[in-house]
Amino acid sequence: MHIAVCDDNLDELSRISSLLEDYWLEIDHSVTYEAFQSATELIETMKVRQFDLLLLDILMPGVTGMEAAKEIRLTDSEIPIIFLTSSREYAVESYRVGAKDYIMKPASKNEIFPSISKQLARFTQEDTYLTLKTGSGIVRLPFSQIVYVEVINRSVHFVLTNGQVRESYGYLADYEGYLLSDPHFYKPHRSYIVNLRQVTELSKKGFTTKLDTTVPVSRDAYTKAKAAYMKYLLSPNERRNSL
Repeated sequence: MHIAVCDDNLDELSRISSLLEDYWLEIDHSVTYEAFQSATELIETMKVRQFDLLLLDILMPGVTGMEAAKEIRLTDSEIPIIFLTSSREYAVESYRVGAKDYIMKPASKNEIFPSISKQLARFTQEDTYLTLKTGSGIVRLPFSQIVYVEVINRSVHFVLTNGQVRESYGYLADYEGYLLSDPHFYKPHRSYIVNLRQVTELSKKGFTTKLDTTVPVSRDAYTKAKAAYMKYLLSPNERRNSL
């Protein structure tokens, strides 16, 4: 799990980084992190690099941690966010942006370790992933970060929740079996597979995603697509998550 920690106070940033290093030593060697002193820097980095958990200070100059979370949520509804702050003022608002935890500074091992472990368990146990060969190397691509997949000629495009696109040479059939083994994925068109968790609406034009893009549905497949989407919305897990 790759963590981004963001705090404008260098002493606090060093202290949290030290706690993450302790976590790596004492709990799990798979946890890595990057440190940022501004929310703007973090947001720009997220356009080209993926993280699995964000630790954000709320009270930062310029773009605050809360403002950063709201901006991130416009393109990524899945990434877990934990707020680290010296004020309880934003506790309610933090949960409106889907924060997983709200930890008062100075955070201790007893507070931050269980919170990270909870997200690590979710990341390792629930999230299946593809190993994708791209032009730049081998990429580990979690299913939850895939919005949809499109094949163009002999190039398979994986559109991600942060708007990034990963390309791999080959055919859609090379990945179809893996993706469709997950009930959240559906093939509405011969050239597309969509992640129903990333869909906001289904119309005659197709599936509208959280990126405000449209995944087309074949003309003769609309009835089946509607049934698949309704089944997903009415599934016990989805209804529980929406409560």
